[in-house]
Amino acid sequence: MKFFIDTADIDDISALAETGMIDGVTTNPSLVAKTGRAFTEVIAEICAIVPGPISAEVTATEAEGMIEEGRKLAAIAGNVAIKVPLTPDGLRACKALSDAGTMVNVTLCFSAAQAILAAKAGATFVSPFVGRLDDIGSDGMELISDICEIYANYPEFGTEVLVASVRHPMHVIEAARIGAEVVTIPPKILRQLYNHPLTDKGLAAFLADWEKTGQTIL
Repeated sequence: MKFFIDTADIDDISALAETGMIDGVTTNPSLVAKTGRAFTEVIAEICAIVPGPISAEVTATEAEGMIEEGRKLAAIAGNVAIKVPLTPDGLRACKALSDAGTMVNVTLCFSAAQAILAAKAGATFVSPFVGRLDDIGSDGMELISDICEIYANYPEFGTEVLVASVRHPMHVIEAARIGAEVVTIPPKILRQLYNHPLTDKGLAAFLADWEKTGQTIL
């Protein structure tokens, strides 16, 4: 499973990239706005830090505008993936951009039917939002299971399932169990994956025993 980090915070991206855990980054205008910097400048800096796909979202709502913005964003670096919404115009833009060799992340997916359309349009990634479905009483992980099952029936679909709107570590575990190719997570959730009380307890015991020996390694 590939881990993308869902942020535009350069410090977080740099720190987590050093761990070797990060395969890509997803951003959107809201996340970049929090930095107070120019959108294209932030995307360029992220692309220089992480060599994997960096999702940069268009703001236009009509296909022609999305394509124009997508081309401009794709020119920033070779690892930019253009993020478009799962709308008729977004799918038209996806088709045009993917046909031109640009990676496309079709976002705001909330049904298996929509995911089929994204694959037909040539999306590199489709982003089902599991947390938002959970918020309204639906089962977000059931959608991931449905999409993975459908895609497996059609080897010609090259679209990867990118699990988005992740709210807690169990979303990550369930996505991995189902077989989703990618999960995008906020830095806070990624760091929570490290945590377990028995790890902390065991480390404390090891260090206490070592201190009793009076030895040093260096």
